[in-house]
Amino acid sequence: MSETAAGAPVRVALAGCGAIAELAHLPALARTRGATVTALCDLEGAKARALADRFGVPDAFTDVEELLDARVCDAVIVATPNHLHEPHVLSALRAGVHVLCERPLALNTRGVERVLAAATKAGARVVVGNNHRFRSDVQALAGFVRSGELGRVTGVRAGALVPRAPQGWRRRRAESGGGAFLELGFNLLDLALWVAGGPAAERVSAHMRRGAGADAVEDAMLVGVECAGGLSVGFDGAWDYVGERERHWFEVHGTAGTARLGPLRVTKQLNGRAVDVSPGGAAAREGAFLQSYRAELLHFLAVVRGEVPYTPPADQAGVTRVLEAVYRAAEQRREVLL
Repeated sequence: MSETAAGAPVRVALAGCGAIAELAHLPALARTRGATVTALCDLEGAKARALADRFGVPDAFTDVEELLDARVCDAVIVATPNHLHEPHVLSALRAGVHVLCERPLALNTRGVERVLAAATKAGARVVVGNNHRFRSDVQALAGFVRSGELGRVTGVRAGALVPRAPQGWRRRRAESGGGAFLELGFNLLDLALWVAGGPAAERVSAHMRRGAGADAVEDAMLVGVECAGGLSVGFDGAWDYVGERERHWFEVHGTAGTARLGPLRVTKQLNGRAVDVSPGGAAAREGAFLQSYRAELLHFLAVVRGEVPYTPPADQAGVTRVLEAVYRAAEQRREVLL
């Protein structure tokens, strides 16, 4: 597939008109030059049409295949329920359309591999919506890690405790692929491995608390991952947390320092003392949530235009393999070796 001409607006369609489309993708697109939103698509036609009218989008569809057959887009953002990501991405690739897909790219490793192979065959580009990688504070933290200022990275500790579980398809394992860990922890697992340079996971342990029923998803998960090079990753998450407010954390531990988010704080060992070396700077004009989606979108548009090197998201096969091991370890109540 040829690249969109430099400077020409990229015609973008959005498949899936749920909360993430309304709160993140469409507001980000509205504030981004170089992209024109040409169509929305959702199984609920009234929802798609209402959002299209609200954001000034000309077309609305109820079927992804009809959207692609209409040839109204150069790229599509896939934000449909998790179990539809793989088939919708594959449909877009067959139509020669570039894709930005919300995570997970597929529900299993083989699905990710199918997408990667299809993208290569079609000559189209796939970017996975790991928006946290694009946060300005995460970029700064990654700079400290990769410059060696924290020494050798030995651990990442991350977690998310939220008081209200999502409803609908996210509560059904066949459609979501998982519960609290997939919703709250998969992005943190991806972030931990990305910040640490992509070490191979070697062993996984997990404890899960799940509701009754064969299709029930977990409400809480405690996960440990040991990686090559001595890195250990720990995650604690629940979406039925009883507390006054949500809690989120992400900490990187190194032999010469530590760094954590929310806000960014960096501590280094200097002359035998722990010294705060956190970067200063003006407060951001927009929150990390919308900022990350805008930065992710700008990167995707640059990839579509060929303005930046494109790297196929082969790393997502490895992250998904760890995800599968996490659920296997929790179900079988034993450590899983990779």
